Amino acid sequence: MLIKQIPIRNNLRNYMYLLACEQTLEAIAIDPLDHNLCLKVAADLGWTIKMVANTHHHHDHIGGNGPVIDATGAELVAHTEAMSAIPNVDRGVQAGDSLRCGKLRLKIMDTPGHTMSHICLYFSGTDAEQPALFCGDTLFNAGVGRCDFGGEPKVLYNTFVEQIFPLSDDVRIFPGHDYIRNNLEFTLDREPDNQSALNLREEFKQGLDAESFVSNIGIEREINIFFRLDQAQVRAGIGASALDDQSTFIGLRRLRDNW
Repeated sequence: MLIKQIPIRNNLRNYMYLLACEQTLEAIAIDPLDHNLCLKVAADLGWTIKMVANTHHHHDHIGGNGPVIDATGAELVAHTEAMSAIPNVDRGVQAGDSLRCGKLRLKIMDTPGHTMSHICLYFSGTDAEQPALFCGDTLFNAGVGRCDFGGEPKVLYNTFVEQIFPLSDDVRIFPGHDYIRNNLEFTLDREPDNQSALNLREEFKQGLDAESFVSNIGIEREINIFFRLDQAQVRAGIGASALDDQSTFIGLRRLRDNW
């Protein structure tokens, strides 16, 4: 699989993605908000966009659908339950469905929480290439998605327990936004002696480019506070009377909303 992560560099620091079959150079555009940039990058690479996939219905993920489809004739796919919120969806998808583009195959994961109709796209990997998760606003580098724009923290927690936490450490993650610096600061605010987070923050201070940084589930287990729910420092100050993993996750999400 060929992957092009495209930073938009707007106020929300969106990422959009082009994924192409290595043999045919046919491509899937994920959340192509900046349609001009998406089309230019595809043309420069010699890739042909055959499909547009939206992870969820928020405007900063669907805003460029129309012009990209008008220019390419691409099929538009999204969560079945988001079809009423996203104009002109050609095909609704749900958990276990597959997207195929040339010889490229992606599995659909139904990952509610940020919104109640959110999908992630999972590439299972090959002998030569590690697996990858294109996770929209469900999972960020060192963080997780907000739930106060049509989502629910308890549902997001269940998504992580059932689908995200069990992923293997080598699964690369490609999120919908670049929030890693702020998310690292939140981790260190809760867990100030987290050495992995301290080391990564120092790498950014020394010039590591966030737009070229690719995390994986193994790294997230070390730097993402939402993966570290049983740690005493993480639970300190959350304010629930009887903390378990679920109440810790929900408490952290509430704190992060206003941090």
